[in-house]
Amino acid sequence: MDKNTVVGFTLIFILLLAMSWMKTPSQAEIERQKFVQDSLKTAAILEDSIAQLPPEAQPQNTAPVVSDSIKNIQLAGKFGAFSPSASGEDKIVTIENDVMIVRFSTKGGKIKEVELKEHKKLIKDAEGNSVKIPLKLLEDEKNKFEYILPVDNNNIYTSDLYFTPQISGKSISLKAQTSTGGFIEQKYSLEDGSYLMDYDVNLNNLGGILSRNEPTIKLNWVNYMDQLEKAVYYEASYSSVYYKTMDKDPSYCSCRADDVENLDKPVKWVSHAQQFFNSTLMADNRFKSADLETYMLDTEAQDDLKKIVSKINIPVENADNQSIAMKFYVGPNDYNILKSYNVDLEDIIPFGWSIFGWVNRHVIRPMFNFLAGFIPNYGLLILVLTIILKTVLFPLQYKMLYSQVKMRVLKPELAKLKEKIGDDPQKLQMEQMKMYRETGASPFSGCLPVMLQMPVWIALYRFFPAAIDFRQQPFLWADDLSSYDEIVQLGFSLPFLGSHISLFTVLWIISTIAYTYYNSKDMDFSAQPMMKYIQYFMPLMFIFIFNSYAAGLTCYLLFSSLINISQIIITKNFIIDHDKVRKEIAEHRKKPKKAGFAQKLEKVMKEQQAQQEKLAKKKTQAKKNSK
Repeated sequence: MDKNTVVGFTLIFILLLAMSWMKTPSQAEIERQKFVQDSLKTAAILEDSIAQLPPEAQPQNTAPVVSDSIKNIQLAGKFGAFSPSASGEDKIVTIENDVMIVRFSTKGGKIKEVELKEHKKLIKDAEGNSVKIPLKLLEDEKNKFEYILPVDNNNIYTSDLYFTPQISGKSISLKAQTSTGGFIEQKYSLEDGSYLMDYDVNLNNLGGILSRNEPTIKLNWVNYMDQLEKAVYYEASYSSVYYKTMDKDPSYCSCRADDVENLDKPVKWVSHAQQFFNSTLMADNRFKSADLETYMLDTEAQDDLKKIVSKINIPVENADNQSIAMKFYVGPNDYNILKSYNVDLEDIIPFGWSIFGWVNRHVIRPMFNFLAGFIPNYGLLILVLTIILKTVLFPLQYKMLYSQVKMRVLKPELAKLKEKIGDDPQKLQMEQMKMYRETGASPFSGCLPVMLQMPVWIALYRFFPAAIDFRQQPFLWADDLSSYDEIVQLGFSLPFLGSHISLFTVLWIISTIAYTYYNSKDMDFSAQPMMKYIQYFMPLMFIFIFNSYAAGLTCYLLFSSLINISQIIITKNFIIDHDKVRKEIAEHRKKPKKAGFAQKLEKVMKEQQAQQEKLAKKKTQAKKNSK
């Protein structure tokens, strides 16, 4: 046997010894297991002996004692060292500050519900009137918040244990004791004016109880998100589980389908986020890993929006004396509050991605917050915000309108050109392009300004239903600018439309049709006459898209459309000098033309027309020859 073989067998032998030692139970564990087994045997013998006696000879007063003894022994067999905490009474205990009330259940030591004092839930009473009731988070009876403790090749769930509460001011300690003098403690502490709780899980004298082969305890957090807003579809669309790993920006599971994320890497926080509220568990240090799941639910059959499951692995380094420090946020999706924690938690607010999210976070939101300091009515604030945005974007609008005036000036010449050429669309299009190149006009020059405004429009599309500032803010007939307004209740539901009619949406569509009509009077539809009518179909389709959308957005769209119409009428008729435009066109015709894209395109079209004419002549000649 060579030297390498001897070394190898020696290492294997040492490894086997180490594994045997790790699996060997401690003396305390051996004695406890022996005690449980002996107690079970004794109880069984005693119960059989009593059962064999005649009924009149059986000691009636000993039956409950035997039953309790057996129960205690069974609990010891199931819960091991945690058997002293395996029975008790479920009580509700409370701590609170000036912004929320937190109620705990002593069974499991978990949060039973959190009531937010400054926020309400809006519901309809039997007569259809809007009524505000207390808003509560984490209140669903099906929810779970339990630690899975590895004990003797078995798992102990803290949801099965009874915790002893001790309240001191705005802090609460919930302890589950062991038979060996140890405990697991959950401690929550509040401060005034804050939705953030200090949350510590303390392990004491559990080293001989928790399995040494498992360096973690697992948190099983199951949250059935209740419906809190009127627009159920959009609330569900903005609800999911968000997370942040230590090395990347925050991300999230799908909002519109079942999804699973297995994060085999350190995690900073996990957030169960809804449209306007969230419950977030943050590690002071880090979680080892996490498995996250979201499940879509049938909102018509139940009041729950989604089921979210987070299985978080928390590292254990010293089970005899370790404090696992965390923070637990349960409150509104307020951008300033979430940003103040400096862990990117504000990214759970669905302001949008890429440039659209940037515009919302760094342009629209600061502008809105500034205006809110002067304008208490949020409907009027939207009007002022619209005026400011339209004023800032007016140079782009002016360029588009100036191009339309050029087209209006050329309209008589285009009509003559069409009359001269007749029914030859390709030749007409070629001559029109030649005229546009000579005069410096273009029917497409107004498209670029519109495209440049798109990031702002899309950003606002995401801003209004995501900003909690609009939640339950009334304006005119709308009782909540973050949800749809309803001027008519249909009494039945239509596909894509719903069971109501939004007046803001209807008024916006009417104004959009008026804007389209006025704006298209200077456009030439000779090449595509059907476009003259198709352009009106899109506004009509908007009723199905925006009827259930946030009233704040449709209110903004209505104001924007009315301002657009005003800008067009004033700019075209009073600001732009039509005579000056005619002179500009005449001067442009005199300038030498450089070969550009339009000229090259015109040349290609001429070549195509020549080939088609040549082909038509060949076909005509072939027909004559065949005769």
